[in-house]
Amino acid sequence: MTDQTLLSLIVSPLVEDTLVDWLLARDEVLGFTSAAVNGHGSSVHAMSLAEQVSGRRRQVLFQLHLPVAQAESLVAELKQDFGNSGIHYWLAPVLACGHL
Repeated sequence: MTDQTLLSLIVSPLVEDTLVDWLLARDEVLGFTSAAVNGHGSSVHAMSLAEQVSGRRRQVLFQLHLPVAQAESLVAELKQDFGNSGIHYWLAPVLACGHL
């Protein structure tokens, strides 16, 4: 068991570049992964007509693992700097991590 947590962020492609720069400027963030993903769900009010027809919304997933306290602090800073940007996040425990 580790004291690490996995922080996942789902963001609009419009926020992607700004968030990349923001994360790279943080000393506690040693690295992260990002990938294009499709969001599916019941919040059609936030979807364009084309997204409603296709049944998906283009999003970007960011994932990084770091100690729990640092992740919680990072989320607090995200709330301050990216409030009302629609970022969805979650924290999940990391059972093990390392390099092979």
